[in-house]
Amino acid sequence: MNPIDVGDCDLFSYFKNNQADMVFNIAEGKCGKFREAEIPAVLDYLKIPYTGSNTFSLALALNKALTKKILTAENIPTPAFQVFTKGDEELNSDLRFPLIVKPNCEGSAKGINLSSVVNNKESLFSKVKETLVRYRQEVIVEEFIEGKELTVGILENGRVNILPILEIDFSNCAKSGEYFYSWRMKEYQGDAELGLVPTFHCPARLDKEEEVRIKEVALKTHQALGCFDISRTDIRLSKDNIPYVLEINPLPGLNPRESNFPRMAYAAGMKYEDIIDEILMSAYRRNREQS
Repeated sequence: MNPIDVGDCDLFSYFKNNQADMVFNIAEGKCGKFREAEIPAVLDYLKIPYTGSNTFSLALALNKALTKKILTAENIPTPAFQVFTKGDEELNSDLRFPLIVKPNCEGSAKGINLSSVVNNKESLFSKVKETLVRYRQEVIVEEFIEGKELTVGILENGRVNILPILEIDFSNCAKSGEYFYSWRMKEYQGDAELGLVPTFHCPARLDKEEEVRIKEVALKTHQALGCFDISRTDIRLSKDNIPYVLEINPLPGLNPRESNFPRMAYAAGMKYEDIIDEILMSAYRRNREQS
């Protein structure tokens, strides 16, 4: 299989006129609630196989509220939440502060900053209205879970490989005041001047029972969303040891030096080339079985 670089060309025309054995999909799309499904949708129409999850799973996972409804139906722990479309809805009295405010259909922590965590109704509605105006989409408000920030990577290649759990420790981030994954934390991670210097522990500092339970929750989430080949599930382990799923990313970053997924793979003794091979071979096997 030879790699191709489509750049900014008309993708439909490109794929229609050029033969591709397999597309390694890392495309996040351009805009809209279903943008991560754009390229796979074109490839499906042209019957060109690609790596990773299908259009349905990619579109679904980008919608935090719909994902959480599925998690709830599958008895997978996830923080209680409410969706706001206008900003003047009555707050669900069952929700407990602190709450965190997020755009419903964004990735990479877009729209999440220090002021996203709120402790009263006045701050909540102010942040909800600000987010509605800025991102022009529904806003999800969920209970903020105090606890360990964890992420779990899954690779498939004939068998499911749950990678060592990665713990992101924000205790050195006092200067920034951000003890969770905000957009700044992801964008400027490692910047000591800004205080955005989390410490990574892989494997995470967990006892065996916690590790097993968290991996089970991540696998159930991967399967509930219908993911293929690869996924990364973000989890907060609460102080009473409940692993709350925050979201799942079927299209996780694969930067060999900066992304969390490769960190977990390296801790499992894999090389970067092994990650790519596993994804490709899983997609190849899956498409061969379906043809």
